[in-house]
Amino acid sequence: MVNIDPEKLAASLRRLGHADDRDISAALNEAVAACVQLFAVSGSGLMIADQQNALRYAAASDGPGRVLEDVQSRTGQGPCVDTFVNGEIVTTDDLATETRWPASRDTIIEHGVRSVLGVPVHLGAVTVGSLDVYMDRPHHWDASERAALVRYGEVLETTLNAALTARHTSELVDQLQYALDYRVVIERAVGYLMAAHRADAVTAFDLLRRAARNQRRKVAEVAQHLLDTGSLP
Repeated sequence: MVNIDPEKLAASLRRLGHADDRDISAALNEAVAACVQLFAVSGSGLMIADQQNALRYAAASDGPGRVLEDVQSRTGQGPCVDTFVNGEIVTTDDLATETRWPASRDTIIEHGVRSVLGVPVHLGAVTVGSLDVYMDRPHHWDASERAALVRYGEVLETTLNAALTARHTSELVDQLQYALDYRVVIERAVGYLMAAHRADAVTAFDLLRRAARNQRRKVAEVAQHLLDTGSLP
């Protein structure tokens, strides 16, 4: 168990809750850096869905954290992807013994990531990304660690919502707005593919994502085409 100092956690949550939303990137980087200190972990990162509905790097505490995010974005596989697609906490105690995520697991391990805890990041009822912490060694994530990261993620959501409310012009804000505007259509398309292919949500999500990339179209356009015609373009 990681020994999380409740006073440091409370102080960090207060700072994050009052972050200057004029510089959203700086606030997110500060939040990710604080995760490392608070949870006594090797690194932390934040991924946000882009217009292809693929999770993309938004902030990372270090190089391995960036690799963890980049590999998952490229392959569509990994604990953070599962967190985002299913909207639930996902953990792995030791990637070396995992049978999940074969397309990304080995590369992630090679860069010093062994155990991961991810929680979904929401705006309203919409999942827009994932916040994760990782260890460079096997580690069992207990209930207190899960609860603390969920709480931290909730305050992080306040920072993201403040940026949207203030209508800042930035690539990240555009990503968040796109996720909010089209998530329902995308989720309906994922559900259609799950039924048609008898697949789980992550597999169906990846089918839709790859079709959008191959067509060089936004994933919402491909999702709407699927719902209108019954087939991927």
